[in-house]
Amino acid sequence: MVSAIIPARNEEASIARAVESVASQPEIGEVIVVNDQSTDRTGEILTELASRILKLRVLAADTLPSGWTGKNYALSIGAASATGKWLLFTDADTLHLPGSTRKALADAREHEAALVSYSPEQEMETFWEKALIPVVYCKLASKFSYARVNDSDLPDAAANGQFLLIRRDAYEVIGGHAAVAPQLLEDVALAEIVKNSGHRIFFAAGVGVARTRMYRNFRALWEGWTKNLYALFPESNPDGFVMAATMLAAGAVSFFVASRFGVRAVLAPSLYYGLLAAILFVLHLRYLVLLRRNHFPLQYIGYMLAGEWLFMLLHGVSWWKTKYGSVTWKGRVYPAKSESGM
Repeated sequence: MVSAIIPARNEEASIARAVESVASQPEIGEVIVVNDQSTDRTGEILTELASRILKLRVLAADTLPSGWTGKNYALSIGAASATGKWLLFTDADTLHLPGSTRKALADAREHEAALVSYSPEQEMETFWEKALIPVVYCKLASKFSYARVNDSDLPDAAANGQFLLIRRDAYEVIGGHAAVAPQLLEDVALAEIVKNSGHRIFFAAGVGVARTRMYRNFRALWEGWTKNLYALFPESNPDGFVMAATMLAAGAVSFFVASRFGVRAVLAPSLYYGLLAAILFVLHLRYLVLLRRNHFPLQYIGYMLAGEWLFMLLHGVSWWKTKYGSVTWKGRVYPAKSESGM
């Protein structure tokens, strides 16, 4: 009934877990992994897995054609070889929990959806992950409302490529991944095309469905989020800018008063410090509500300041790369986005 398709480019740290978790789903009849010219041990691991997982097939991606991103090309190769009525596109860093495919198919039936997607639970170990990822996903939840996305009368559309189940006929009608060939944010682009074609989509939180650890070190986190953060948030980041502007204003006033009237006069601009404290309190309280609503541990409240500042930095770098520079991902370089697209 379901064909699972996983693109893999240098995924030795996580590919075995991903393959085993999807292969254990009874509803999945075949697992297709497209080895996208990996230079680490990914190929060796896949060979070992294929020797004991009968439903696993490993394909090899050839030279990347012009106008394609590596992931989209690998997914198109997997889809062309798949035989299932449903196609489950997932990433090599994603763990599928027991019953996840059954739940997705049930949600497709209940909501009459041609596309079902979940935003997986996030696994975070380093300081940088705990600071940035909850901030990003809380902002995403505010921007992409599940209720609005699932309302067929509204234009809002979104999906998460870490778990994206689509009915084959709908996938073929829209042109498959060829329709989003140059897109780095292919999951959202695919959801938009599916919804615009008149099909229903269902998008929800993936608690109890899937887990993922996206980036295992700061370098990977930097490369990953500067690749697509501006595409996700082409608008500014008001929370971060308000906080930054208030801090800079308070510091500038304090320095001016101290240099003009003496060190003891630093206490004079207490109004500014009070304003800063009030703003920070409100932002922390709001963030606490968002953490709870989006199923993140509440103790991550302590990372908010670092997360907001890091978000601002990465958003700015992502904006520059997207508009004027180039985006590097998995060893490939994609040029800046022009007015006509990537």
